[in-house]
Amino acid sequence: MKRRLKILDKIIRAVKGSSTFAIGGHMRPDGDCIGSQLAMAYALKNLGKKVTVFNQDDMPEKLAFLDPRNLLKGPVKARHYDCVIVTDCASYERMGTICDSVSLRDLLINIDHHGSNSRYGNLNWVDPKSASSGELVFQLFKQANWPITPPIADCLFTAISTDTGSFQYATTRPSTYMIAAELVKRGANLSRICEEVYQSYPLSRVKLQRHMYNSFKIIEKNQIAYFWIRQADYKKTGAGPDESEGLIDHIRNIQGVKIACLFEEIEPELTRVSLRSKLPELDVSTIAVSFGGGGHLSAAGARIPGKQITIQRQVLAAVKKSLAASNGKA
Repeated sequence: MKRRLKILDKIIRAVKGSSTFAIGGHMRPDGDCIGSQLAMAYALKNLGKKVTVFNQDDMPEKLAFLDPRNLLKGPVKARHYDCVIVTDCASYERMGTICDSVSLRDLLINIDHHGSNSRYGNLNWVDPKSASSGELVFQLFKQANWPITPPIADCLFTAISTDTGSFQYATTRPSTYMIAAELVKRGANLSRICEEVYQSYPLSRVKLQRHMYNSFKIIEKNQIAYFWIRQADYKKTGAGPDESEGLIDHIRNIQGVKIACLFEEIEPELTRVSLRSKLPELDVSTIAVSFGGGGHLSAAGARIPGKQITIQRQVLAAVKKSLAASNGKA
């Protein structure tokens, strides 16, 4: 029998003693964030709780099928909640403008798998060894003996699949597959998830992907690949920022490439940098942390202020240094 975790028992007691909940996530929410949030919301509603789900940014179109009841809301005026639960968010500030929406609360619960997590909650369930926050939410539900319905299974399978790169990243563990298998048994609709998440790209996203293939650079004997997406590229292709999700994996998958980088212009002097590693000895989260960001071994990122050419030079220098160190270990 698997041992009970004390932190989960504390969270279960806190949930039992609370009536009103807000579920928060990070800016530019991805599948792990959205899936974990909605799974938590569905579970709490099934327990008879009053639940509101918040994010600063809109739901990515490819994940909308997880929220047929339109539970996810944007920032609103603050009101009191007995308990606020934040999923997949390494720091409180990464929630962005919804920080104000959830400021009136009795308790804050932080559920996350990023090693850079700042433990900002009153209760913190943080496990950097986990490949996704969805896995942590699953463990909570199992220990609490809360029903995992088909809609919850869809949300958690999507969370795990997207944050492991469809089970390709080095962070994927045997337990990841075991949880995914149980979610399928509980009703996760694999054909629907695959169609919505991986096989329904809008034409604008394909145009953005074409831009990537036409503009990416490859350096250091084909071991580092990188590309830029600027605001002009979004305007030209008609794509939105959420449509850049997953593009970096295409250049990461080039033979010989060990680290991939995406530089995305948010503002003229603010750049969002995404990093992906192909090898377990190349921990890109350490690079991201050095620029004020975070993440985990295979996938990480940061928002960096400054001139674009300077940011590119500094980030690529850090990537080269990490690559050289890993090659020295080989």
